[in-house]
Amino acid sequence: MRVGLHVSISGSLSAAVDNAIERECSAFQIFTRSPRMWTAKEIPKQDALKFRDKLASSKIDRFATVAHMPYLPNLASPNAATHAKSVAVLIKEVQRCGEIGIPYLVAHLGSHLGEGEEKGIAQLVKAFEKAAEVKNDVTILLENTAGQKNSVGSEFAQWAEILSRLKPKNRFGVCFDTCHAFAYGYDLRSEKDVAETFKEFDETVGFEHLKILHLNDSKGELGSNLDRHEHIGLGKIGERGMASVVKMANKKDIPIILETPIDNTRDDFANLRKVKEIA
Repeated sequence: MRVGLHVSISGSLSAAVDNAIERECSAFQIFTRSPRMWTAKEIPKQDALKFRDKLASSKIDRFATVAHMPYLPNLASPNAATHAKSVAVLIKEVQRCGEIGIPYLVAHLGSHLGEGEEKGIAQLVKAFEKAAEVKNDVTILLENTAGQKNSVGSEFAQWAEILSRLKPKNRFGVCFDTCHAFAYGYDLRSEKDVAETFKEFDETVGFEHLKILHLNDSKGELGSNLDRHEHIGLGKIGERGMASVVKMANKKDIPIILETPIDNTRDDFANLRKVKEIA
């Protein structure tokens, strides 16, 4: 079982490995820089080497580590200036992942801002293929969306269509977020629901493309289009559904990353314990 959390890089990039080990993670996710800024300082070579060394000396499989794109870029934006800035951040993040040895970069698919899905998808394809020109082995993972207004990539068929347009194929995969899927309308509340939803996922997108699973319960109801994560088992998906997803991911050997809230209800340690308990 490869399971862990989004961990902080506060202090240094390599501190993320320490934070993951402290939380007994066998997988983890990071931002390589502040997620709320367009720009970032270059990674000093010694920092990149220290991250690589700490990860290599840990028991965490490198292929269970992932970075996440910052919040500000909109890769589907029809605005030329915004799109160019967003593509520049994506390219830089692919480079940064290569420098520190993280094999996967999760990217949100963004919003077409009312210009239509086809325009948004065309912008996405342009952005991703430009980033794939970076000469390293980083795989860009397209994350499904919750169905918010003007978003793309919520429905499995459209998600698969976007993926199918991208070349070279070996530079792309997907990250499945349970909260987003549920919020869009894919039921995950029972073992039967999970089996049916992932059967449809496999027939349209394909398990061979699934590299990382974001395991999050949902504050919103089924089909609410509300992207609000909840503690494992305490949301509208519930413990039975979460347990079924965990067992499926373990059977398929898919690394699991939690992006659950940190509040007075439950902390990271407790959410991770819950996942191990229901597994």
